Amino acid sequence: MFDLAMIGVSGGLFIVPLYAFIQTRTKPSECAQAIAVNNIVNALFMVGAAILGIVVLSIIGWTIPELFFLLAIANFLVAVYIYTQVPEFAMRFLSYVLSHILYRVKVTGREHIPTQGAAIMVCNHVTYMDALVLMGASTRPIRFVMDKSISEMPVLKYLFRHAGVIPICSPKQCRETYERAFESIHEALNNEELVCIFPEGRLTPDGEIGEFRPGINKILERDSVPVVPMALIGLWGSFFSHKGGHALTTPPKRFWSRIGVSIGEVVDGNNVDRNGLREKVLDLWTLGH
Repeated sequence: MFDLAMIGVSGGLFIVPLYAFIQTRTKPSECAQAIAVNNIVNALFMVGAAILGIVVLSIIGWTIPELFFLLAIANFLVAVYIYTQVPEFAMRFLSYVLSHILYRVKVTGREHIPTQGAAIMVCNHVTYMDALVLMGASTRPIRFVMDKSISEMPVLKYLFRHAGVIPICSPKQCRETYERAFESIHEALNNEELVCIFPEGRLTPDGEIGEFRPGINKILERDSVPVVPMALIGLWGSFFSHKGGHALTTPPKRFWSRIGVSIGEVVDGNNVDRNGLREKVLDLWTLGH
């Protein structure tokens, strides 16, 4: 009974996001058709599964556990195929799980994230886990503009790579990487994606919000898209921050602490600069404390 119950739960974990995916990615005029096609495909696979059960159990003579084992292998192969086609959902799920294992995350203002279209998200930079926390808190996939050294950290670099992270560095370090990053940002915005940038350009050394670098102005001058200010609250002092020494080098002192992600109202990209955005992020950060 437990096995059957977990099969049902797992089916729900697959089906509900699938229907949400169909409704959010399909044009309103074609949504009903897409759902109808999905129902037809589901019915065909149910008939196919019934035929497979008859063949395996009655003709070949397998046992029911062996049949379920065969279905598990088939589902695993399908899951791998889906991941190769649409990796963003697996990435967001993994980010959500990791961030909620490490922290008790409270998100406010999630409704301010645009449901469609291009937008720039700006946020303060506190720890090496910031991108994972924000990825798990967002209702849409996010392309992160991240310092090249962080994007290439062991283990995390594979997650960042599949999440479409855009590596960047100072033009003094590598002019080619710097210019390529802005081209990638331009392409992502033209593709109506969400792009998140940490305008401070580095992890905070003291827990405060530093000055925003001019890179955000350069982006908005080329693509004046809506801007979503955000603030991470409560992460300073974690194992992944620079409090008390370089991140990842001091013993962990906090476990499953409360943190917050505060998302502000959308700002017109034509009417704001880096200083104005810093003030909005600072206001969210201050209110969160």
